[in-house]
Amino acid sequence: MAHLRIGSRGSQLALWQANHVSALLQSQGHTVEIEIIKTTGDKITEVALSKVGTKGMFTKEIEEALSARKVDLAVHSLKDVPTELQPEFELAAIMKREDPRDAFISTKFSDLRELPDKARVGTSSLRRQCQLKALRPDLDVLSLRGNVDTRLRKMESGEYDAIILASAGVHRLGLTQHVRSRIPAELMCPAAGQGALGIEIRRGDRQMRDALAFLDDADARATTACERALLLALGGGCQVPIGAFAEHSGSHGKLRLTAIVGRPDGSQLLREQAEGNDPEKLGRATAEELLRKGADKILADIYGTEVAVPKQP
Repeated sequence: MAHLRIGSRGSQLALWQANHVSALLQSQGHTVEIEIIKTTGDKITEVALSKVGTKGMFTKEIEEALSARKVDLAVHSLKDVPTELQPEFELAAIMKREDPRDAFISTKFSDLRELPDKARVGTSSLRRQCQLKALRPDLDVLSLRGNVDTRLRKMESGEYDAIILASAGVHRLGLTQHVRSRIPAELMCPAAGQGALGIEIRRGDRQMRDALAFLDDADARATTACERALLLALGGGCQVPIGAFAEHSGSHGKLRLTAIVGRPDGSQLLREQAEGNDPEKLGRATAEELLRKGADKILADIYGTEVAVPKQP
């Protein structure tokens, strides 16, 4: 058995994830330590993520530690991992997926339909913002940064009537008492990879790959590969208004992929759904259909201009 060093961000959620993987590895007889690494995304806390525009803002410094052999593996929220890894790295395991949906959190209202006109809704995500505004153009969508507990505190203090967070993160932290409802994927398409943990290693590290093989979940790998292929084909990172959600459809390994691309103000929302047996081929084909419908124009406008980010409360 080996002594393994995990690289992780220092947030409460990231450390839960790293400790979860650590416990599973220890159950296999390994000894494990966790190295906390501060990333670009952790350092820039007062700016909306979509304004930062840095690919790998939550992974770059951890990958540098991996490359320098200061850590042996990195545990990431898969939705934070760039769709194109640097050639010296690989994803050795994608773990069994938690609920990929978004959660509606409020002290006053039970779901989106109950929100009154001009209700203040907090989110850090352009993907959520564009779908919220398409569903409810009257809502006042405000920027929301910080760790999960910080975001909850801001909502409870009255800065927001509701906030939207990933169900998986809230569940992992044992904070499900705050969740009033989970938003169906048909109403709010999740981010590519949402709810899944990815474990990154140095490419070709056979010892680490073997040690982590028991954590790799075939279903999670197939669905997230499909979603990430779509995101890659659209040229998107984790901070653009693109949603992708793949699920198994019937037998024979067939997947159904639902995807959206929208303008941040909700004025245009493209949606596409398709089925197929090859995850990556399905992702690429669905992306091509969205581009044919006009996603290229939407994304060119977003990449080429200052993004209309939610305003601060």
